[in-house]
Amino acid sequence: MSNVGFGDSRFSFAVYIGNIPNMLEYQGISSVNPLNLGEIVVINQSCGNGWRKVFNVYAKLLYALEQQVFNFSSKAPTWQEYRDKHLLQSGSNTALLFSTPQLASQTVRNNTVHIICGKGHAQSLIKSGKLKANLVWLNDEFAIDNKNKLIVCPYFDYRQLSNVKIEYLATLICKF
Repeated sequence: MSNVGFGDSRFSFAVYIGNIPNMLEYQGISSVNPLNLGEIVVINQSCGNGWRKVFNVYAKLLYALEQQVFNFSSKAPTWQEYRDKHLLQSGSNTALLFSTPQLASQTVRNNTVHIICGKGHAQSLIKSGKLKANLVWLNDEFAIDNKNKLIVCPYFDYRQLSNVKIEYLATLICKF
């Protein structure tokens, strides 16, 4: 099984999501494909507010990470500019994946951070046997598997993953 989604095929930061934008051009995607400049805007316009929130929360999270550990925030003066000019593009080291996490895969670097959006998505992957992880639930919303650098967090939406929770998630990530 290979990774499928948007972003840099040599990613070191992967977010896994249970849905794909409802656009014809993405329905047959079979690999990790970089987004082009302006493509996030096109997805937002075509697919609505839900996808805008996913991209915004993703950029906010990367921007919240300690710059000494992760250099995402050094690439743009604001998270909005980072989202528009770097997120999920070639060379960004980021990916938004629609596939199952490949934790032990040869194609994923050992230092890759894995984030699963949504407790329900994580539970369905575990129940189906597609995800083999040793998750420790920290509370009702966050779980962590330190060995695999895997975190389960609320879905990337402002109501579910508020700014306070983004900061908490960033703190967890920086402990890897």
